[in-house]
Amino acid sequence: MNEFESLGLNESLVKAVTEMGFENPSAIQSKAIPVLLSGTTDFVGLAQTGTGKTAAFGLPLLQLIDASKKYPQALIICPTRELCLQICNDIRDFKKHLPHIVAEPVYGGASIVMQIRALKKGAHIVVATPGRLIDMIERKAIDLEKVKYVVLDEADEMLNMGFRDDIDFVLKNTVQRESIWLFSATMPPEVRNISKNFMSSPKEVTVGKKNTGNANISHQYFIAPANARYETLRRLVDFNPDIYGIVFTRTKADAQEITERLSKEGYDVEAIHGDLTQQQRDKVMQRFRSKNLQILIATDVAARGIDVDGITHVINYELPDDMEVYTHRSGRTARAGKSGICISICNSRESYKIKQLERMVNAQFARLDIPSGKDVCRKQFFHFMDKLMSADISSGSYETYTADLSKKFEDVSKEDVLKRIAALEFDHFLKYYENADDLNVKIDRDRRTPMNNSRDRNDKKNYGRDGGYSKLFINVGSKDGFFKGNFMQFILDESNLNKEVLGRIDLREMNTWVEVDKSAASKMIKSLDGKTHNGRAIRMNEADGGNYNRSDKTKRKRISVHERNK
Repeated sequence: MNEFESLGLNESLVKAVTEMGFENPSAIQSKAIPVLLSGTTDFVGLAQTGTGKTAAFGLPLLQLIDASKKYPQALIICPTRELCLQICNDIRDFKKHLPHIVAEPVYGGASIVMQIRALKKGAHIVVATPGRLIDMIERKAIDLEKVKYVVLDEADEMLNMGFRDDIDFVLKNTVQRESIWLFSATMPPEVRNISKNFMSSPKEVTVGKKNTGNANISHQYFIAPANARYETLRRLVDFNPDIYGIVFTRTKADAQEITERLSKEGYDVEAIHGDLTQQQRDKVMQRFRSKNLQILIATDVAARGIDVDGITHVINYELPDDMEVYTHRSGRTARAGKSGICISICNSRESYKIKQLERMVNAQFARLDIPSGKDVCRKQFFHFMDKLMSADISSGSYETYTADLSKKFEDVSKEDVLKRIAALEFDHFLKYYENADDLNVKIDRDRRTPMNNSRDRNDKKNYGRDGGYSKLFINVGSKDGFFKGNFMQFILDESNLNKEVLGRIDLREMNTWVEVDKSAASKMIKSLDGKTHNGRAIRMNEADGGNYNRSDKTKRKRISVHERNK
């Protein structure tokens, strides 16, 4: 007997999941499905990505839908196009034996006319991203009054991306709904507020502990000087020859730069970030899913909603400022019960963040040494030898050549053969790492504080707080739709500066204080001061009253205003 049947699902749905190879429901499915099948209970499900949440809400929805009524009865809202398509495809698989139920995706980056046409034909389940859903509502292409079930998937990510007003609007206007089903990896206050404001005595189910990470993830970190971050990344990639992973960067500029450098050095790697068109993103993701790419370099915004099986490693090129973002990054690996590794590259000033993360995900982080050049070469060589020894020679007509090969190598020792193989396969590694530096910053492992060495002293000299920063004021804050992560990406992208020039960021409602390396302060001010964001003129200057020359355009504006006031 398939265990899904015991949850109360009908024969058609059980048959579909059985044919998909699923017999035992996951923890979130076991706890959620019996509750959701009632259709009238508000529900909050807290579970990490990769735990089967789509089936947890998708299967009950399909059982509750009345196929004879040709209008949207269920609305699933999710943060990104990729997740929207993934959810819709999964639901289509689940309804294999329920052909009269129609599910349609609604997302940006595709023809809205075609999507409206599809909805008019009669869709029972609409899977939508917030922005495109609002467009559909404004065009009267979807009638929210008839929606009975609203699902918010990855609710914490949607709120982090600034979709709070859109979600509020939808929930206020689905007046005939019978229940809201909210699924989230974490439970920040913003998600809790949705529960309080729009849900009635919701049933709350938690798989694992709140705001914790997947227990199958091994968390590792490496302390590296700021100026050796890229070299550390390359060594870690080389030291893990079977890696199939995602490298997360804070800015699209970093993502593009890392991709270009690795590509030039022969790695199968591409980037996904906000500057790519939807067609370009789709092409990159298709290559990554088919494993024609070994590594994907991604920003947080571009990577949200990515669900790819078999990812072995997630690498944080830099730790995120918002600690909950770490949970979402690490959740790209160790999916569907598999194990995975999440690696973070830190500098010595970020050691305190590791302790915060350990408390947040309730897991011990292992601090490891950055591999030496010899370690990398040894690992690559033995990896190749393992592949050599495991090669399948049972199906070829190799006996035809055995005699000739034996004669060819009769005067060559085994040691010489191995050396020649090494020379052919690893000459580039040996040359590159022949005189490789030791990249490790010496750390007191018990206290996790830097010990004195020349590299670390240089790092402190360049980036410490001992007079190396200018404090800048900018007149935008959380009221302008910023949170710490996207604010940092905004100022770095606009100024084309590297993250390493930044110190503390104090984001407030109406304004923000930013510490910037003195050598970069002038460039940041000139890049941002006088620009506009969402129709609001940006003002940036030194907090201590210092000032830089503003653009001529800004000066002209001020003069004209002054003259009008005379």
